[in-house]
Amino acid sequence: MRLLFALLPLLVALAVVPVALAGDTLRGVAPLPDDQKVPHRLLPPGAEDPDDGPSDVIFPVQHLTIRFNHRLHLSGAVGARWATCHPGATTSRSAQDSLLPAGTACDSCHGSSHANLAAVKPGHDSDGECAYCHLGYKPQDGNAVAALDVPRANLRFDHAAHAGRNVGCAKCHGDVAQLELATRDQLPRMRGCLGCHQRPDSASRGEAKGACDVCHVRGERGTRIKTMFASGTLRPPRWLHNAEHGPDFIERHRAVAADDAPFCANCHTEDYCTDCHDGRVRPRSIHPNDYLEMHPIEARMGTEKCQSCHREQSFCLDCHLRVGVAEASPPSVRDSARFHPPKTIWSDPPLRPGHHGFEAERNLNACVSCHTERDCVQCHGALGVGAGFDPHRAGFAAGCATQFRRNPRPCLTCHEPTDGALAQCR
Repeated sequence: MRLLFALLPLLVALAVVPVALAGDTLRGVAPLPDDQKVPHRLLPPGAEDPDDGPSDVIFPVQHLTIRFNHRLHLSGAVGARWATCHPGATTSRSAQDSLLPAGTACDSCHGSSHANLAAVKPGHDSDGECAYCHLGYKPQDGNAVAALDVPRANLRFDHAAHAGRNVGCAKCHGDVAQLELATRDQLPRMRGCLGCHQRPDSASRGEAKGACDVCHVRGERGTRIKTMFASGTLRPPRWLHNAEHGPDFIERHRAVAADDAPFCANCHTEDYCTDCHDGRVRPRSIHPNDYLEMHPIEARMGTEKCQSCHREQSFCLDCHLRVGVAEASPPSVRDSARFHPPKTIWSDPPLRPGHHGFEAERNLNACVSCHTERDCVQCHGALGVGAGFDPHRAGFAAGCATQFRRNPRPCLTCHEPTDGALAQCR
């Protein structure tokens, strides 16, 4: 008697196992027995060899908690048809429709009753027990079974339209009749869809247009298709117009965009391009690795090109002050390297092309990109400040009153408001 009670849990467990452990308990939990790799010929059209599966963004990851043997059900032994389990496939107009069979579709063969999901009645035979189909089920779970998670596709698809054109299941899902459990690997590949949707206009093509928004979810804010989903960001594959957005795409994108700009416009608005090309967004990767050493030469040759992305007062000056190549840099970080030409040309008299006075008059904006007024006052300041170099030309006093009335600020850079020298200009 004690031995009987000790074996009772094992006997109960064996009672709900549908068949012997000699292999059949593992059937229907994978596409092929013992989780063999699915041959390429059974995959949906467009699957590559080797195949990485359908898009994780378009078809989010599933969590299958049932066992099912398609090959067994569609064989002569059972004689079921695809419409027996998936009748909605001929009438569905949206990819958001659930085409999975209801539990009641199983009742007529398995002897169970799913009419009331709160009180499911199992069948009398082993293949009618809950554990026969629901993985991980235990008798003490009652009517609670592990949830089946098959997220809706981020796609626009009309099953009814395809069924009306006699497009068979295998054309999108591969040869499911030769498999056991159908997983997300049997979902369509875009390359297979384009086999019809990119055909030349003909009677065989019908209404299968090739525009992206025929199948992809339309976006917002002027974009034709939506690219951001909870499952990830939708990006084109390499085989589609060579447009894979990999690490090298910033170098390749100019050729892709030049070949077919409307193709890029399916996902990107014009603002997306101009934000980068006009400098509002500054990708640092456009310069080579040694550009820090090379940039002074290129900056002198084409300042306008640099200014398409960088601003002298905010970008260049900040860096030059920090590393010590600007006159206004703190003495502790000031670089010994000379940014300007030699002293004999840059600051020694006489005034000639190449002299800083001449260059300041020619393009003061270039000077103020690095220097502040304080730097000039050190040498040109009034009242004995600095080296005493007079910034005024001969005869300047004759017209200083006009300039003072127009804008006194330059005068007050060197002169105090109480400076008597300003009296003749007031």
